[in-house]
Amino acid sequence: MSKKIFVGNLPFKYRGKELRDLFSQFGEIEDATVILDKFTKKSKGFGFVTFVNDADADKAVSEMNEKEAEGRPLTVNEAKARE
Repeated sequence: MSKKIFVGNLPFKYRGKELRDLFSQFGEIEDATVILDKFTKKSKGFGFVTFVNDADADKAVSEMNEKEAEGRPLTVNEAKARE
């Protein structure tokens, strides 16, 4: 079962590759996506990482929340469905 996490306050130059590189130390990643503005194609500063293994996602959340990436403290938690 895969688990998706939310990663906020990303450096604006990050794209999927950098996000994947940042979280690959925690386990196998199914998908890593940085959300872009549909008109300007610039990063909105957040993204999602989907881990193959739930335990890897949980470890990534506990170890990466409030860690800095290029001077920006990350917000990392379990992704929730939009209401």
